[in-house]
Amino acid sequence: MKQLIVALLAIFAGLGSVWANLGDSDDRIDDLYGNLVERHLLDDGTVSVLYHKDRYFYFVIFADRRSVLERYSHVKGTDLSEKEITRFLKANAGGATWAPDDTSKERRFKRSDHKAEATYANMAGRPTLTVRPLHTER
Repeated sequence: MKQLIVALLAIFAGLGSVWANLGDSDDRIDDLYGNLVERHLLDDGTVSVLYHKDRYFYFVIFADRRSVLERYSHVKGTDLSEKEITRFLKANAGGATWAPDDTSKERRFKRSDHKAEATYANMAGRPTLTVRPLHTER
C-alpha cells in the first residue's frame, strides 16, 4: 500500500511540473513548452517567444529572463475547453485560487492573492487565455 501511495505522489508531482507559470525562467519554459516558433526582442527590452507543443501555442513575454505574460491557444484556433482553461489557470495559481470576475463583458479571472489576472478573449481571430501579473516589478 505504501508503494502505491509513493507511486501516485510521484506521478502527481511529475504532472504538476509539466506546466510552466508566471515568473518561471526562460530555461524552464524552453524545456517545457517545446518547439520555438519565433522570438523577438521588443523595444522595451523584453523578449516575446512563441512555442508550439502538441495542440497548443504558448506565447510568452520575458523580462530579465523571467516570464511576465503567458498566452495559451489551440493551434487550430478553436476554443479552449473549460478543463483546459482551469488547467492553465491552476498552473499559474502560485498557491492562490482563481475566481471569475463578473464585472466585465470579457471573460476575466482574478487570483485570490491579487497578484495576477487572466482574460479569455479572441486575439487575432484565435480564442486565447492571457495570464499576467497585476504589478510587474523590474
